[in-house]
Amino acid sequence: MSTAQDFLVEIGTEELPPKALKSLFEAFAQSLASQFTELHLGFEDMDVFASPRRLAVRVNQLTTAQPDIDIERRGPAKQAAFDAEGKPTKALEGFMRSCNATLDQLTTLETDKGAWMVFRSKQPGKQAVDLLPETVRKALDALPIPKRMRWGSSRTEFVRPVHWIVMMLGEQVIPCEILGLPAGQTTRGHRFHANVEITINHPDFYETLLREKGYVIASFAERSDIIRQAVLEQAASVNGQALIDEELLEEVTALNEWPVPLMGRFEERFLEVPAEALISTMKGNQKYFPVVDAQQKLMPYFITISNIESKDPQQVIAGNERVVRPRLADAAFFFETDRKTKLADRLDQLKPIVFQNQLGSLYDKSQRIARLAGLIAKAIGGEAQLAERAGLLSKTDLVTNMVSEFPELQGVMGRYYAQHDNEPEEVAVAQFEQYLPRFSGDELPRTKTGCAMAIADRVDSLVGLFGIDQPPSGTKDPFALRRASLGVLRIIVERELPLDLAEVLKWAHEGYAQLPAANVETKVLDYMLERFRAWYEEEGIPAEVFQAVHARRPTRPVDFHQRVQAVRAFSELPDAEALAAANKRVSNILSKQHATDIALQFHPERLVEEAEKALAEMIATKEKEVLPLFEARKYGEGLARLAELREAVDRFFDQVMVMAEDEDLRNNRIALLSRLRHLFLQVADISFLQGRS
Repeated sequence: MSTAQDFLVEIGTEELPPKALKSLFEAFAQSLASQFTELHLGFEDMDVFASPRRLAVRVNQLTTAQPDIDIERRGPAKQAAFDAEGKPTKALEGFMRSCNATLDQLTTLETDKGAWMVFRSKQPGKQAVDLLPETVRKALDALPIPKRMRWGSSRTEFVRPVHWIVMMLGEQVIPCEILGLPAGQTTRGHRFHANVEITINHPDFYETLLREKGYVIASFAERSDIIRQAVLEQAASVNGQALIDEELLEEVTALNEWPVPLMGRFEERFLEVPAEALISTMKGNQKYFPVVDAQQKLMPYFITISNIESKDPQQVIAGNERVVRPRLADAAFFFETDRKTKLADRLDQLKPIVFQNQLGSLYDKSQRIARLAGLIAKAIGGEAQLAERAGLLSKTDLVTNMVSEFPELQGVMGRYYAQHDNEPEEVAVAQFEQYLPRFSGDELPRTKTGCAMAIADRVDSLVGLFGIDQPPSGTKDPFALRRASLGVLRIIVERELPLDLAEVLKWAHEGYAQLPAANVETKVLDYMLERFRAWYEEEGIPAEVFQAVHARRPTRPVDFHQRVQAVRAFSELPDAEALAAANKRVSNILSKQHATDIALQFHPERLVEEAEKALAEMIATKEKEVLPLFEARKYGEGLARLAELREAVDRFFDQVMVMAEDEDLRNNRIALLSRLRHLFLQVADISFLQGRS
């Protein structure tokens, strides 16, 4: 019976890259868990630890040995194993040698196909202590480290220089060498508070010893919770609310082993600068948490997390205040300087900036966006003049001092500067809204001018890059065209804009003097419609539903979306499967007969069988009912009524021979089926739904 012990491994290093720390410790733990499963070493659970100077995993109750394995090797058939005198044949002798066994160690296995000579043995499992060194090496080799480094004269490579290794199974140190260092049971504490060796007698004591003797909170998750709570409490002390960005919280957690929250203050005069700029410099440059009031207005405070417990914290706070002041002063200077030049006067500065070698400069792009945005605005009931003006200014904030220093403020500063220039409010707001949505689930433009700008910018890029034969390929998408396509679809669908993509792509294509690629509009349209697939996958809509609609290639995104929702509802009806199968059958018949237009030759007087007469009557009735519904885009209601055809369709196929010998009779029945299929094709090709259930 195997026993179990706690296993601890710790890699002690120089300060690890903070933005990579979480991915490193998660990958380390996942690799170990995966390998233990493959090695048949059981364990209860894992505790993962990570701080600036360590990666560690404690595996609780790891079995100390692999289970024994029963081995059965089948040799030659018994009939071929012995000669006429009952002596082993060469085949049997060779089998015994390969098993290192004697004749009396073999047994006979009786099967339906005869008797076979078999060698059975038990292979003892390996001890965990012998398997762990290689397991850890493999896990470390597999870490997602873009660029490994060497140190000293060693040829060893890791993300940062390694100074100590802890590897223990229970109270036993595992004798091995990892990353060029012998494993031991000694760790080190905080670099400043307790830079001493700490002996670990058992994995259970790991985090307690580090906390009590080393001034280190080893758990990443615990430190993160401590920091979050401390920041919230600090903000509340001045009746404020802390802005806790999750990425910043993760980075600050990775920078500290003993987090101590401190609140600093800056001069209120800096609040005249747009809050976004101040927040960017505090978060990006200083790793501070900003504070806002109940109305979400920025307050003149910041919260920093110190990695030391100072005897005079006010000195630390004063030092941070001295450091942040010139940063905020820079932002104020940029803001004041930028406002001295109007956005419209910056257009010429865009001319030397290349958007793409074959597609011209940012100036050229802004001219195309202005034209296209005006056409789109007119189509969606907006003001073309405002959209054209907004498009013309769309890239001018990129050449301002503020955006040059803080690229993440593109659009944000454009809005402020346009307002300062007394541009129409919708033009100013569109400077920011052109970049929406920035990521999955992000907000969408609210104004029609903003919608027109956001669509125009993305569609211009799509048409231009496809037009020079540079579409996304595999994982390469340098211009983020996949995200751009989804953004366009989201805006049109969720804002219910009456736009036809085919028409918009045509307008965009006309904005270029010449594009070398052929069939640009068709390629871009197909690419964009295909992006609906990923959208619906995320919503849990079956791929068959998307395919059924995609087969009809509706080019209006709102219409496409309405059809998908209708087909999804239809697919869940009891009659959907049978009608999908019938449509598939009809499709096959029509394709073989090349009779897709044969409905025009339908003759009611040629109907013979009761079942075909009943189906014809039902189809005629449904045509009157559902065609007006489809015209009004009430696809769900129309398909629900078509589901009532199921019984008549089943009777038809059960009782009527479609491919009759009489040609007129056969063609008339095919024409009837063509009318049936034509009804469904007004919405989608539901034959794709066959087999869904």
